[in-house]
Amino acid sequence: MRGRDDIPSPGHYEGHYDRSVPECLFCGIADGEVPATLVLDGKRVIAFRDVNPQAPTHVLVIPRDHYPTVAALAGAGDGLLDELVAHAHEVAAAEGIADSGYRLVFNTGRESGQTVGHVHAHVLGGRPMTWPPG
Repeated sequence: MRGRDDIPSPGHYEGHYDRSVPECLFCGIADGEVPATLVLDGKRVIAFRDVNPQAPTHVLVIPRDHYPTVAALAGAGDGLLDELVAHAHEVAAAEGIADSGYRLVFNTGRESGQTVGHVHAHVLGGRPMTWPPG
């Protein structure tokens, strides 16, 4: 069974990319080996409900392929980051929060609160958000 990933130190995985990492929880979800409540099932991106929701709507949007951080995903330069953000908006629209507003969050690294070393966007909404976060 796949477990929690250790988050690499900044720069350790700069440009690192693998189709699937055996110990990665989110790779397991993307491969269909770990159960999740899917909201969107695309060719390169999937979305599923967070198991510990922090808002009435809390959905995680991930690339199927493994990138440890949003910086690594952006560095790939193949349009996947744009696609992921577009799918996050699709999720917000489908969840009925696109018009009222939603927050899209990428945590990068340990101190940001990233707990799984597979890039993921949090789509949060359904309640007023406060600022500053955290």
